[in-house]
Amino acid sequence: MKTRFILIQTSHAGNVGAVARAMRTMGFDDLVLVEPRWPDVLTHQEAIDRASGATDVLSKARVVASLDEALDGVQHLCATAMVARDFGPPTRSPRAHCEWLAQRQADSAGASDPVAATPFVMPEGVAFLFGSERFGMRNEDVYRCNVALQIPTAADFGSLNIAAAVQVIAYEWRLFLDAQSALVRPALGAGAEAGAPASGVATAALADAQAVAGLLEHWRQGLEAIGYLDPAAPKKLMARLQQMFNRAQLSPEEIHLLRGVAKSMLYTAAQASDLPQRD
Repeated sequence: MKTRFILIQTSHAGNVGAVARAMRTMGFDDLVLVEPRWPDVLTHQEAIDRASGATDVLSKARVVASLDEALDGVQHLCATAMVARDFGPPTRSPRAHCEWLAQRQADSAGASDPVAATPFVMPEGVAFLFGSERFGMRNEDVYRCNVALQIPTAADFGSLNIAAAVQVIAYEWRLFLDAQSALVRPALGAGAEAGAPASGVATAALADAQAVAGLLEHWRQGLEAIGYLDPAAPKKLMARLQQMFNRAQLSPEEIHLLRGVAKSMLYTAAQASDLPQRD
């Protein structure tokens, strides 16, 4: 399973280095920075100093201009939030979310009627998103995620340094991945290839977050065209569709099908606009 840590609009170069160190101690090295304050942050001396030897993470890291660019190959997005949102994805602690993933996989593998129950597909790519040090994550970025992770802290002092938050989540995720590996090994037969999935685990391909974002934008255009979505007062419609698409664990083929629906909405609206108007 590919694991990525994404820092959005990070302000301090030292924090980037400290995050690299936290990741490296847990065996992770995929770091992406979205619109950091310092364009040269990955070679900034303070970042190098705070990395404390984890310069391989910094040298491999990428700087991108938008969150969409950071999500290639990622199907499961985990926001981080100190304060739970009234709307959006479910809020869980990192450990509770790992337990939820494991339980969903176990329930799917043990389903007596696999036709009646939609199998849960463990994602191949997971990303943990962290907002800026001053403002945290924007609501629109949280809404596109599958879950919002909230680290249990003291009620009167809940603010964590971003590197400390990364360390906690990376630790919990490492425990989860190690437990998953332990489950897979006994299920491998004598002639099975190393890394093969355990028996009963769904392995169908999931569409990545970029594809889901493209689908959502296509539907926004279609719904506006047919008059169902008022762009002046969109309310929470698109955010609700986002969560519905996330829960559905769409495959690339299903993305293609649903984009066909959006294309038909646009076509129908265009045809209607060409018809003569009645008095």
